[in-house]
Amino acid sequence: MSSQNRNARLAGLLYLLVVLIAPYRLICVPATLFVSGNASATVTNIATHEMLFRFGLAADVICGALQAFLVLALYRLLGEVNRRHGIAMLLIGGTLVPALYFFNVLNDAAALLLVHGGGALNALVPAQRTALAMLFLHLHGQTVSAAEALWGLWLFPLALLVLRSGFLPRLFGYGLILNGLAYVIQSLAWALLPDWEDTLSSVLGPLQFVEVLFMLWLLAMGARRGFRRQHDDAPAPAGA
Repeated sequence: MSSQNRNARLAGLLYLLVVLIAPYRLICVPATLFVSGNASATVTNIATHEMLFRFGLAADVICGALQAFLVLALYRLLGEVNRRHGIAMLLIGGTLVPALYFFNVLNDAAALLLVHGGGALNALVPAQRTALAMLFLHLHGQTVSAAEALWGLWLFPLALLVLRSGFLPRLFGYGLILNGLAYVIQSLAWALLPDWEDTLSSVLGPLQFVEVLFMLWLLAMGARRGFRRQHDDAPAPAGA
């Protein structure tokens, strides 16, 4: 197996881990512990099932680290295709996206401290601690919506690298552009048109499966030389 193929499969494996772990905090924790419109019940659930909530903190930390290593693996695979696009991918996807994962863990950590109380927090009555805990949980969700812009933006340089690589299907390049646009549009809807956020998420949601298909291709097929194509800017043969 060539080093290029190994890098592709490593990137696919890291991508798979992110895809498997990220939904725990995004979907499983809210569905299991959060009670819509009932702050007291939500706080009680967190206190009663603290380990389930702590797994959410761990999931965000792990995903932040995995994202950094994933983009590094993709850079090793695609960085020589175009250095500027590779650096842009590293900066956005390998630095800013993980940083937001780690930052957002602090919102959940603050909520957990307020649920427990004790120390200086005893100066607050239980109702105040509950309200503040819900505020930090809400901020976690708001940060996720804002982060969708970065989730989309890092896919653009990745898509351009895939299109120019010659050893990955160009269809994924076009698909990743649409996937990135879907994330950016959803983030802008959160900021500007909150009433449309759920509707746009339902409409654009299927485009986000392009990443999953790309991940599966990397993991199963690796870098296929049979997809190599002549770059537009490649030098002409001697004597042409």
